[in-house]
Amino acid sequence: MQYLILLYADESQAPEPPTTPEGFAAYLQPWADYSEMLTKAGVMRGGEALHDSPSAKTVTRETGDLLVTDGPFAETREQLGGFYLLECDTLEDAIKYAAQCPIVAYGRAEVRGIMDFSSAPS
Repeated sequence: MQYLILLYADESQAPEPPTTPEGFAAYLQPWADYSEMLTKAGVMRGGEALHDSPSAKTVTRETGDLLVTDGPFAETREQLGGFYLLECDTLEDAIKYAAQCPIVAYGRAEVRGIMDFSSAPS
């Protein structure tokens, strides 16, 4: 089954990326190591980091008219910063991998199963 690990953190509390190439490489190394571990385990199917939440736009037609607003939909302390898509045998396996994610040192990793509609009746 596929699982999405959603990465949340308070952007104002997240570690600030260094400005030198060497410092930035060191800053990214735990994430590279984590991605490599998932790849070697054969469970990684994808993943990406997202731009900071102020760059987000939220789109709705709840009122009937198109409304586009700045920022993320949820007004919470933590923002969605990225995701990993995993293929695991069980939810417990997905949780085991999420627990090793660098985000858990200062944020949260939400694990959600992905619905499979490929076998839905037509």
